[in-house]
Amino acid sequence: MNATLELSRELIDLPSITPDDAGCQQLLAKRLLALGFEVEWFYCGEVSNVLFTHGAGEPSVWFLGHTDVVPTGPVEDWQSPPFVAEVRDGYLFGRGAADMKGAVAAMVTAAESFVAEKPDHDGQIGILLTSDEEGPAVDGIRRVAEILCNRNSVPSYCLVGEPSSQARLGDTVRIGRRGSIHAHLHVLGTQGHSAFPDQLDNPIHSMAAFLQDLNETRWDAGDDNFPPTHCQVTNLKAGTGAENVTPGHAEAWFNFRNSPASLSADLKSRVDSLLKNNGIDRYELNWRISGEPFRSEPGKLREAVVQTIREICDLEPELNTGGGTSDGRFMAPLGTEVVELGLLNNSIHQVDEHTPTADLAVLSRLYEKIIKLTLQV
Repeated sequence: MNATLELSRELIDLPSITPDDAGCQQLLAKRLLALGFEVEWFYCGEVSNVLFTHGAGEPSVWFLGHTDVVPTGPVEDWQSPPFVAEVRDGYLFGRGAADMKGAVAAMVTAAESFVAEKPDHDGQIGILLTSDEEGPAVDGIRRVAEILCNRNSVPSYCLVGEPSSQARLGDTVRIGRRGSIHAHLHVLGTQGHSAFPDQLDNPIHSMAAFLQDLNETRWDAGDDNFPPTHCQVTNLKAGTGAENVTPGHAEAWFNFRNSPASLSADLKSRVDSLLKNNGIDRYELNWRISGEPFRSEPGKLREAVVQTIREICDLEPELNTGGGTSDGRFMAPLGTEVVELGLLNNSIHQVDEHTPTADLAVLSRLYEKIIKLTLQV
């Protein structure tokens, strides 16, 4: 059994449902402190954040990951208990196997191997972990990034271990991510009897026309790295429970996944215009920006990642900005070059989440080679 697989199993066995770290970070601290790593804890409410570093100065390359996982869903739907790691037919099963305890294990074993070989290396390597990535992501890396910025201790390079691979390990590398913007619309009307339309103002009717426009609007064309911005309605709520009474208000929740061509301020303005065009003037609209789109320009980290994948995986990786959001959105605005490389993502957040056991050892090799290339050792 390889070291990365063994550590992955230990992490999976800890039920770290967001934001509970369940002891994952302490487990890693015991290993890394014994090798001379320094540790700094950032506790924010229920969230545990930790930074392990070895060496100092520039260049600095940090790994970024999370120890929290999403809930399992009905445990009885799993072939084996989700928090009891199990190897079957060449795959490691358990919640977090792919997203992203396997990658966290690979970060640690890669760093251990590198430090054992180069204990007096130039520059700095780091591993930054949070227990608040799968949740609101308010007290996790967002908060740590503010601290790093204020004390001017931002890394040069940040490799995020999110599961980026599609069909084969290393076939896809994220060089940025779309933004994610949530909106909650509350349209006011006048409740009334459905038989007397002149005595009521049905907010469902006005909202329906608005939602159709929302769906049909072409927000932008995207670019070479980003697909066009799109909007999805995620929830609707209206009605009094009676069949012959129209409601006095209706609510809708919708989400934008936006490219850099449509930033949040522009989208807010255009949505307000759509509301006015549909005659909706009595409403409340609340926005929550989960993250703006980001893209790191080509740099030493991207070059190292691509070269490493070519050499070890014999692949030419696709460079894109697909998927949802990641904590890289908090590091990129600091001026850090951010690239994402991780395990296969075909089972993340699903029942019987899994990853090929062979990929764990290979990912550790990839990470170690990337460290060497970015630190030029």
